Amino acid sequence: MQSSSSKVVHSPERDRVLVIMAKAPRTGAVKTRLTSRLSPEAVTTFYGCLLEDTLVLAQSLDDVDFAIMCPESDVNELVRLAGERTTVIAQNGEGLAAGLTSVFAHFAADQPRRTIAFNSDSPHLPPSVLEQAFETLVEHDVVIGPTHDGGYYLVGAKASYPDLFAGDGMGTSTALERLLSRIRTLGLSVGFAAPFYDIDVADDLTRLAEELRLAPARAPRTAAWLKEWELQNTGAGEL
Repeated sequence: MQSSSSKVVHSPERDRVLVIMAKAPRTGAVKTRLTSRLSPEAVTTFYGCLLEDTLVLAQSLDDVDFAIMCPESDVNELVRLAGERTTVIAQNGEGLAAGLTSVFAHFAADQPRRTIAFNSDSPHLPPSVLEQAFETLVEHDVVIGPTHDGGYYLVGAKASYPDLFAGDGMGTSTALERLLSRIRTLGLSVGFAAPFYDIDVADDLTRLAEELRLAPARAPRTAAWLKEWELQNTGAGEL
């Protein structure tokens, strides 16, 4: 496993770690299901805004170390995007399951730390939900933030469980069900964060645009991009 940053952010003194699961914003590599509504180039720019706002959300939490976990090929680009305040770590292996396994192997294998892996496309999540997820880990081995489509937007643990994300089903409507099955098999206790939604399909985009019109401060870069996109595409169909 490799890491790259001009400044290491995580420290052994802090008990709480938030790790953003990210990709470099490259055309055709991120949020491809949104191309039914946006051009591939627009999707890429939009994802970059989501990621930047997610980093701001992470930085707003007190007494929490944060980092990015990503495919090895994306490290250098994400270092440039995230800046020197963020540690960017290359995952071992390919795919989301490998990335999640890498998070806990890196941060929670040697000592118990409340570690949460968080997706990069829910910057509109209230910070209080993340705070509560960390508190849930005081009493439980695992915490999960379920999405309405059968997946999850965050998962946290205090230790590394190499088999927790084994098998297929990541990114599908059965992802949460499969994770809960493995938690039961391992005999772990689980608590839940509030259900939320991430941005995967056109309906999610519509919902986000409507919410950010009313409260742009929740994700200001994303809100500004959506407003500009709508102005440019007036008459060509709204979000």
